[in-house]
Amino acid sequence: TKCEREMCMLNTTIYEIAEKAGVSTSTVSRVINNYPYIKKETREKVQKILKEFKYIPNDTARSLVNKSSRMIGVLISDIRTTHYTEGVYYIQQEFSEKGYSCLIYNTGTDPEKQASYIQLLRQRKVEAVIFIGSIYQNDAVQNAINETIPNIPVVLCNGMLSGDNIYNIITDERSGVCEAVRILTEKGRRHLFFINNHITPSNTMKAEGFMEGIRKYCSDGTGNVIISGDSIDEIAVATKNLLSSHPETDGIIFSEDFMALVGLHTLYELSISVPDQVAVFGLNNSSYAKFSIPPLSSIDNMLYDTSMLAVRSILDVLDGKRVTKTIKIEPEIVERKTT
Repeated sequence: TKCEREMCMLNTTIYEIAEKAGVSTSTVSRVINNYPYIKKETREKVQKILKEFKYIPNDTARSLVNKSSRMIGVLISDIRTTHYTEGVYYIQQEFSEKGYSCLIYNTGTDPEKQASYIQLLRQRKVEAVIFIGSIYQNDAVQNAINETIPNIPVVLCNGMLSGDNIYNIITDERSGVCEAVRILTEKGRRHLFFINNHITPSNTMKAEGFMEGIRKYCSDGTGNVIISGDSIDEIAVATKNLLSSHPETDGIIFSEDFMALVGLHTLYELSISVPDQVAVFGLNNSSYAKFSIPPLSSIDNMLYDTSMLAVRSILDVLDGKRVTKTIKIEPEIVERKTT
């Protein structure tokens, strides 16, 4: 068969390299697979001969020999979302350094479609799966994992699923938004609003954190949650309508930095001074926040830390180590010129 021929070619090449280097074929294989505990001079000699042979590992044959695809599935709901793609970048880079490849699927937000991609990952024989975002916290995905990939490690970033093979990395965005409310009230703000773009488990927790902050720190003021939609026009209209119906508004928290930028632009168009008249918080602490005018105060949901913990959890499980089922990360408040 084709696979048998590829295995034969792979083994023949390794044999020739081993013979020229004066080492065993197992030593050549260990060098190729970056195993530790090989003498430096032996590793360098084998690597030199590999280069002379212009050796390129055959992944198909190697997976048959090693019973390992060295492939990690990564699912993202919308690859156009910069915050998500930054997380995928961190994850892919870290796995690449460890000798793994990432198979990245852009699944959309429909739960049934998301579940269908899990079947594709099984067919590709991935060794583990990472889901980016709480949008995957739904029954269709949960059932697909249980039925399709119950024996490979799964990590959900910023959400919660259950199962013996499932691990959750969560940023406590609820407490982060609550803390932002506290900061605003300490600065004398008493009429606060939270503008959300769509309903996900993560955004629901943010809104709950906002209302918790209002109850704790702003009982003598007002606070409410508004749903705006995703598009620039929808966010701008929601902000304009808020300021029209509640001109007393002196603080707004947006559920994402990008939304906050649209809000800042809208406030500028309305000749409303930031932060003198209205203070503004975003969430994600993205590059948008750092380079907006004025620089945007933001709740840092620790994307880099979440991504690295997801990779570390997968690698530890694959290595047979014990891994904490749910890890919670505390966000950080980064104040800039908008508050």
